[in-house]
Amino acid sequence: MTVTVDDITPEIDPGAFIAPGTSLIGRVTIGPRASIWYGSVLRGDQETITIGEATNIQDGTVIHADPGFPADIHPEVTVGHRAVLHGCTVETGSLIGMGAVVLNGARIGAGSLVAAGAVVLEGTDIPPGSLVAGTPGKIRRELTADEQAALKLSVEQYLNLAAKHRNALS
Repeated sequence: MTVTVDDITPEIDPGAFIAPGTSLIGRVTIGPRASIWYGSVLRGDQETITIGEATNIQDGTVIHADPGFPADIHPEVTVGHRAVLHGCTVETGSLIGMGAVVLNGARIGAGSLVAAGAVVLEGTDIPPGSLVAGTPGKIRRELTADEQAALKLSVEQYLNLAAKHRNALS
């Protein structure tokens, strides 16, 4: 479902996959080949939310933005089931694990992995290629080349799944 707020309607690229039961509200832009999965809520009623090309936002995720804190999710990002992204930036090729929380003003550097259940506090700046885990989220180490390659596989898997679900629903 899309909801217009303050005369602003979500913009969805025709090549994106939006699963049934998803709510897109206000200033939300969905890029080409992005996929937004069942039960996710992207609430751009106070600030912009941008989802980059080939990014997948998995089931039950909530993305919201406060005034002055847009949510900017770059291309080829994987956001695991039931994550919460609030007014943050997630750079290209990163993976946010299931149930993780990333708060206002935080920046996740390109090619990073935020572990399942981690909580990245407000204003935290994570360098590219980092593994972040815990509550509060702390940098544990740099990702290996093999781990960074695995992040790219997740993007490819979800591009294939989106095509499969699009066909099943048509």
